[in-house]
Amino acid sequence: MYAINVTNLTKKFRDKVAVNGINLQIKEGELFALLGTNGAGKTTTIKMLSGLITPTSGDIKIENMDIKKDAFKIKEILNVSPQETAIAPNLTVKENLEFMAGVYGIKDKSKKIDELTQRFNLAEVLNKRAKTLSGGWQRKVSIAISLINDPKILFLDEPTLGLDVIARKELWKVINELKGNITVILTTHYMEEAESLSDRIGIMANGKLIDLGTPQELINKTNAENFEDAFVSIVTGGKE
Repeated sequence: MYAINVTNLTKKFRDKVAVNGINLQIKEGELFALLGTNGAGKTTTIKMLSGLITPTSGDIKIENMDIKKDAFKIKEILNVSPQETAIAPNLTVKENLEFMAGVYGIKDKSKKIDELTQRFNLAEVLNKRAKTLSGGWQRKVSIAISLINDPKILFLDEPTLGLDVIARKELWKVINELKGNITVILTTHYMEEAESLSDRIGIMANGKLIDLGTPQELINKTNAENFEDAFVSIVTGGKE
């Protein structure tokens, strides 16, 4: 079954076509990476898929629900961990979790917070103010918060941007543990990250989805030595 089914998805901003007739299916439990150079249209696509902006034309089905007609129901089953760490800096980690649990109307807040604390190993930082945490910890807390409502679909926008190698690897472990349990849509500029984490990868250029496959399929297709070279070959049409 598909978690996300997109047909002829298009978004125009005045005379500019940001997304041009995309067709895409993302399977339940899949970790799908959407890649592209700056201006390729991936951010606009993600915003449409997560219900933040309305398509100019085309259809989006989330868990067989129409994103226009069933917007409220869809918002209950998805969440977004944005590029900017979405935590209140002056609250403790526990207070951040409690606040968001209240926003989503979680019935047993303590049980849910305990579950996320164990899942993300947050015990040592639970009573620390968010602003005192390292970037790696803040990103981990941000992702934990995005799971407070048990979403079926999670959007991760540049989850490891600016993190050091150790913090990035630790966060990869957390993201890998989500695979199969929920559907994850990832955007990243780190090719190694996309290759390591993704079940499949879609590559965008000039508002269009120009290639799609597993990391290895894309490497084989371009006869590249690694995924980064495969990505460059695809987005440049083999000119580099």
